[in-house]
Amino acid sequence: MGEIVDCADPSEGVLTEAAAVFGLLASPARLHIVWALSQGESDVTRLADRVGGALPAVSQHLAKLKLAGLVRSRREGRRQIYYVDDPDIVTVVRVTVGQLTARSHQVPAPVRRLREAGV
Repeated sequence: MGEIVDCADPSEGVLTEAAAVFGLLASPARLHIVWALSQGESDVTRLADRVGGALPAVSQHLAKLKLAGLVRSRREGRRQIYYVDDPDIVTVVRVTVGQLTARSHQVPAPVRRLREAGV
């Protein structure tokens, strides 16, 4: 493992902000939206089609993500184009989802069924 350069605990403010970001990403729908946007920018209609959400619900999720500063938008003609402007958020989402996806393919089927059953 790499060497830890600074082992000081983060401030209460940093922890509060991090918890808020993780709280926003705790919604599967919002996480899916950020995942999709980490692959490239999109308008709300294409995004709703991609994540399988209703247009009003996806718009509300985007508004929350935008308010929190995780997502930005720009106008392109009559459309709003959404994107993730924070490379660190993109990295966190890609690494987390990628690792969990890889692990899900490694777990033997009987163990996965037990986990899904809550055992």
